[in-house]
Amino acid sequence: MARALWRSGRTMSALALTFLLAVPIVGEAQDPPADDRPGVAVLRFENGGSFGPEREDFGALEVGLQQVLITELTQNSGLRVVERSTLNEILAEQDLAVRGHVDPQTAARIGRLVGARYTITGQFMDNWGEMRLDARIIDGETGEILTAQQVMDRRERLYSLMVGLGVQLTENADLPPLSLEVREAREAREIPAEAVILFSRAQTYEDFGDRDRAIEAYQRIVNEFPQMTEAREALEQISGN
Repeated sequence: MARALWRSGRTMSALALTFLLAVPIVGEAQDPPADDRPGVAVLRFENGGSFGPEREDFGALEVGLQQVLITELTQNSGLRVVERSTLNEILAEQDLAVRGHVDPQTAARIGRLVGARYTITGQFMDNWGEMRLDARIIDGETGEILTAQQVMDRRERLYSLMVGLGVQLTENADLPPLSLEVREAREAREIPAEAVILFSRAQTYEDFGDRDRAIEAYQRIVNEFPQMTEAREALEQISGN
């Protein structure tokens, strides 16, 4: 009888140990769930041939429109958008200078390098204040152009053009759509072209390591165009706050 009880006790102990090993320890680090949202990378916009007195603005818009579109796509919780800093870092590591026209195969390769299934290339043209924006989404697996969009309006409506461009690109490529509530909130923001151009200059200053001029530009946007909240976020980041 005693031996049977002893054996039963050992069996129960073994079962209890097995159960404890199978149950995760509270507080133990767990691997985060995989992010299966479609990844999107946005390359620099190309100046397709702009005419007018604001030549300095045209150069800055190559970077600025890239970042503005990244920001707008990031509002879509159904997408995983590659940050511009991450994109620049990986391109630098691969010794890839991406400026001017980028063919679909090169864009697809860049997308694969940064872990994005889709790559967006863009071009702008400013003809004395008449702005035209073109953009394409390229499939990183096939190099196929999934959709090409074009929007046009006066330069004063540059920010609204970018919001509309982001919405059209995702809808026509069958990517997760931006929620109506968020879309309406973005469209309601009154951000003049001057703020977008100033933001573009600040981004360019950052790229060249001119921290003081970048801070000055961001601070001006915060003071004069407070609706452009991304400028405040960039100012806090570059200031280390």
